[in-house]
Amino acid sequence: MARRDDLSKPRGTPGGPQYDPDAFGRFAESIARYLGTGRYLAIQTVVVIVWILVNIAAVALRFDPYPFILLNLMFSTQAAYAAPLILLAQNRQADRDRAETERDREVNARALADADYLAREIAALRIAIEHKADRDDIADAVRELTLVAERIGVAVSDDDADEILSDRSDELSEPSG
Repeated sequence: MARRDDLSKPRGTPGGPQYDPDAFGRFAESIARYLGTGRYLAIQTVVVIVWILVNIAAVALRFDPYPFILLNLMFSTQAAYAAPLILLAQNRQADRDRAETERDREVNARALADADYLAREIAALRIAIEHKADRDDIADAVRELTLVAERIGVAVSDDDADEILSDRSDELSEPSG
């Protein structure tokens, strides 16, 4: 027999009224946004002033005498409905902020990984450049080779060197077969 005490999802009432939580959340956000505007405060202020003036000045139209109990009841009812709607809107905004923060963390982690990779690549290039022969290294090697050649007695004139080099280049350019 399957257990029916899974608390991860509310069961609700089968066949009862169904509603879309996202649609209700959007509605709550729109109400909360409107309740926080200057337009709403101005309209509410005008309604309260008219209410009080009608109930004090117009004796024939008086429907809520001086302690204004009906006005207080309306404010209490409005606050009773507005507070949960505002809290729901704040919770939805907090969820969006949390999701955005998580996306920002992921982007920052990728950027950090890219920066680390580039730093390692730059370090490898610096190491490779340090081991590369430069002009001074080649000039030193040519001088050493010249000294060695002079020491072993091979003295070649410039004309002979040109002839030897051209013969060598011909040998290298001919296909071997």
